[in-house]
Amino acid sequence: MLDTKEIVRIATYKAYEKKAENIIVLDLRNLLSITDYFVICEGKNERQVDYISDFIQEKLREKKEKPIGVEGKGKNGWILLDYGSVVIHVFTTEVRDYYQIERLWKDAPQIEWEENPKHKV
Repeated sequence: MLDTKEIVRIATYKAYEKKAENIIVLDLRNLLSITDYFVICEGKNERQVDYISDFIQEKLREKKEKPIGVEGKGKNGWILLDYGSVVIHVFTTEVRDYYQIERLWKDAPQIEWEENPKHKV
């Protein structure tokens, strides 16, 4: 079983590999009791959103991690992957702009991550 930060790391880098844009990680540990981190990213269209979320799930499954729940598959421009301590939101650009989830959680610190990791995830 992976620790929380490793799930965040894999999710961000695998989203990046599949050309997700505007990837951010929010630290919610001091704001929310049901999860520790949000990973938020976007794809240009519904197909790319599906592809990004499928790839993240595949790579986490290889590490024996399965989501507690998956919402929004194939519709609405927003897929949510719930891994308990980490919730991954994959949006189309239009849907992300509409919901402005980062604004809702503006008090959450944003965690920095390197776009070009020194070692492969």
